[in-house]
Order: sequence, then structure tokens, then C-alpha cells
Amino acid sequence: MNVSRRQFLTTGGTAAAVVAATGCKRVPAQLESLLGAEPGAFQPPTADAIDPVAHVLNRLSFGPRPGDYAKVRALAKDSRLAAELWIEEQLNPERIEDSACTKAMRRFDSLDQPLGEFYEYKEQVLIREMVRSTVLRAISTERQLFEMMVHFWTDHFNIDPSKGDCQWLKAWDDREVIRRHALGGTPKDEMKLVQKIWYGVMGGPEKPAPREVKFPDLLRASALSPAMLWYLDGRQNRKENATDKPNENYARELLELHTLGVHGGYTQKDVMEVARCLTGWTVRGRNKMFKGQVEFKKHLHDDGAKEVLGHHIPAGLGAKDLDRVLEIVSLHPSTAKYLAGKLCRWFISDAPSAPTVSSVAEEFLKTGGDIRATLRAVFRSDEFWSARGVKFKRPFHFVVSAVRATEAKTDARGPLIDYLERMGHLPFHYPTPDGYPQEPEPWMGTLLWRWNFALALHEGRLDGTRVNEQQLVERAGGVEGFMAHLLGRKPTPAEVESYRNSGAGLALMLAAPAFQRC
Repeated sequence: MNVSRRQFLTTGGTAAAVVAATGCKRVPAQLESLLGAEPGAFQPPTADAIDPVAHVLNRLSFGPRPGDYAKVRALAKDSRLAAELWIEEQLNPERIEDSACTKAMRRFDSLDQPLGEFYEYKEQVLIREMVRSTVLRAISTERQLFEMMVHFWTDHFNIDPSKGDCQWLKAWDDREVIRRHALGGTPKDEMKLVQKIWYGVMGGPEKPAPREVKFPDLLRASALSPAMLWYLDGRQNRKENATDKPNENYARELLELHTLGVHGGYTQKDVMEVARCLTGWTVRGRNKMFKGQVEFKKHLHDDGAKEVLGHHIPAGLGAKDLDRVLEIVSLHPSTAKYLAGKLCRWFISDAPSAPTVSSVAEEFLKTGGDIRATLRAVFRSDEFWSARGVKFKRPFHFVVSAVRATEAKTDARGPLIDYLERMGHLPFHYPTPDGYPQEPEPWMGTLLWRWNFALALHEGRLDGTRVNEQQLVERAGGVEGFMAHLLGRKPTPAEVESYRNSGAGLALMLAAPAFQRC
């Protein structure tokens, strides 16, 4: 590989050019058809700049696969309208057929067990399966916006599985708290299960309608998650006698990270009052019957009167103290502003304008925390449509988008997982409650590993993951078409020259600034 200084600067460089190639091991035969469509010609973008379709495919998904651009572009003659129609499809994941992803997930039956059954597995088995399934879902699912929101909420309600019973309980939390509430609806494969249970157990003559869930529902599910009660010590928050002081760990994070935000206007007194409201909730440990079951023990609850954020909570409510706290904080104006800001930074830019954030916050409050309606407010803003190619991909997004863009076949094992770990973005491995950072600065130190990954993918040195670059070039109608697919726009003459002369065009494109951003 021969890369000049000019080519290095033009494409963003690849410090991995010095890494020697090794042999490529074939993906196991049983996984040969796991990911990627049957090879065929595909239409890449043809505009000089990122158009609306390329914009939404890069921003609201983990990156376009060959053929995705053409499918969305075919929805309408106008590119903006086509992009808007695709967004509306994605906002209704329960209507999207997702058999390839469903098939890929069948191998992770350990993650489908009832709550108590998780304790039958060695903890490292569960975390390994959670990581692999998360990577494969992001690569294979048609419900891309849903999956993006799963990652958003996973960070927002972060739980470190290495703490205590979280080793077993986080798998349940991921399934029943995050995924069940991520976009405010129930995917249709889950609804089939609900309907099966309804007919089998209730014998009901009518199908139960899927309930529209909102942020308050998600917040309540998280507050009573056995994993969250373990992680933030809610199970130890009790008032057994007059000298006991409540454990404020969860109460503080509930206000600071999950709802109002650090500048949301609460005081230390509010933290302590919320902690008092939440006393008495606990989780059955792994040495008891009904392992992982959440319980309220009235004799451990502080049942006196409280005051939270100026709201009086009378004595004697018992377990309903939790309901009152969540009613107060889930739709508080500070919560709306805090969540709107995070969503705008997630989907628009690292510094969204105050008017855009305010309009999103207003929609959140007007709809009672409706997640889909709030997202529509984000996506209809002028700022969303103008901020194209400006967000730096986090390592997980970068790796998955590279796999999707190249239609690589992968088993999501070995080197692919190792690179995510080296870049510091392995799912479910962040130790503190704030979750993996959204802002780009903490991830700038991963550039060398990104370049190494790009070269390893190009040279076939990722055991269990392989790419047919020549076939992709032919399917795209040539080098420039393939480059346009990777970059979301027509390549410049300098970029084409770099690709042709480098001897490692794919690696250079994946390492280019245009691919590093979405």
C-alpha cells in the first residue's frame, strides 16, 4: 500500500497503513446467509452534496447498506418527501417486517428466559450474548430508528452489569424496560406473543390493542427494574427505625440523569425527600425463591409527609409515594428541556439551537411525554435537515456502519468485538450511571483504532467477518459509484484519485472524514 501525504490529508489518513496483512479465515458456513441481501446492482447517491435521503439514512440509522438508498429514494419523486416518508415508516416499527433480524436473534435463546431463569446462567454467558445480539441487531434490523433509540435510552438509563445481581438482571432490563418502551410502541413480533398469551390464557374474543407508551411509562419501568434497584442501591433504601437515613443514590440520579438534569432546579432537600418517598422497595436475591422479584415492604417505608419540588405529598400513601414522585418529575418542564436537548444532540448536532430545543420540549409536554411525537418535532425542524454530515460517529456506530456499508457477513465474534472494546465502546460495559458520552471529544482518541479496523476489514483480517470489495464495486457501477455509496454523495476528483492510487481504497474511504461523520 502506497499512500502519499496528500492522499493521507485528503482522505483523513490511515495510521494503520503500517499494519501488515495476515490471512483471512472464512465465516462459518451456518452463518453464511445470516446478514446481507443477495448480491445485485444497487443505486448509490448521485448528488454532489448529501441529499435528504442520504442524510436520514446516515443520521437515523446505523448507516445504509447497498440498496437502501434506492429503496428510500423510490418512495417519492422528491428526495425530501421520500426521506420524510421513510422516517414515518421508521417511527412505526411494529409495522416493519424484520424476519432477517428475528432469524439472527434465535441463537440467543438465553436472553428470552423468564426473570428467575437468568440466574441459571453463568454471568459471563449473558453479557457475552447481550453484546453479540446488540451488534447483530444493529447490523441486521430493518427497524433502524428503533434500534437507535434503544441505544439512546440504554445510555440514558445506564446500568453496569458487573455490579451484584445486575450480572443476571440487566438482560431482563434490556428486554423489558429499554426495548419494550424505546419508541413508545410494541414491535409486531412481540404483539404476536401478547396476542397468543391473551387467547391462550384469557380466551378473549378480541385482540388486545397495543398500548401507546410514553416517557412516564418508561421512567416507571426503569424505577422498578430489579437491575436498577440493584445498581443504584434502591433495594437498600429503607426506614426501619427512627435513626435510619434513606439511601439517596437512586433519588439523585433520578433527578440529575433521568429527568430534570443537573441544572433542573432541584435541591439537596428534594433529593432527600425523593429518597424518603422511595423507601421500602427491594429485590429478592439469588438465594431466595422468586429470584429477582421486586417487592414493596411497607414496614421499611417512611410513610410520613414529604415535599418534592414544591409539591406536598401527604402521609399514609405507602407504595403510591413512588407514583407521586414520578408524576412530578416525568413531565416537569426541566425534564422536557433536558430530554429535548439530549435528543437534539443525538439526532441534529452537538450544539442545537435554543429555539429548536424549546420547540421539541413543548411537544414533549403537550403530548404527555409521547416519544414518537417528540421525535417528529426533532425531525421536522429546519435545523435537522440542514445539519448534514456534521455528527462524529461514536465507535459502535462507526464499526456497525462499516459492516452495513460493505454488506459484510459476520458472526459478531472475536476481532469485531475486540475492536469495540479497544475503542472503549463495548455495549453494556460503561461503569457509571451517566452512560457512554454523546459528545465527540471523548472519542477522538479512537481514531488510530478506527483506521486499524478499516484496514483490517479491507485486508480480510477480521476472523469471522469478510467483505467482497470487488463485487461491491461492480454492483455499484464502478469505483465512483461505490465511493458515492460510502460517502453519501459523489466523490471529489481528489478522493477518486486517492482511492485508485492507494491500493487500499476501501480502507481509505472508511477512514475518511466523510465516513467518520453522519
